Amino acid sequence: MSNMEPEVRNFLLRVASSLSMGLLWMFVNSTVGIYFNYAFFDHTPSLGNYIFYAWFLLSLAFLIIYYKRKWNL
Repeated sequence: MSNMEPEVRNFLLRVASSLSMGLLWMFVNSTVGIYFNYAFFDHTPSLGNYIFYAWFLLSLAFLIIYYKRKWNL
């Protein structure tokens, strides 16, 4: 990697960090939602469902802000 152009290296680091942040976000939300059964509700939503979906939307907003700042959009 020492003979790589600085612009190419920065771009690849940006791609790798964006991909890893997105995968981490999906892993956390999938684990909490599916494994702990907060993404589904039987007949009526419970407090845990509301908290999960609020967290999901809030963390999605922060992920989008992170991507915008990372890629200067």
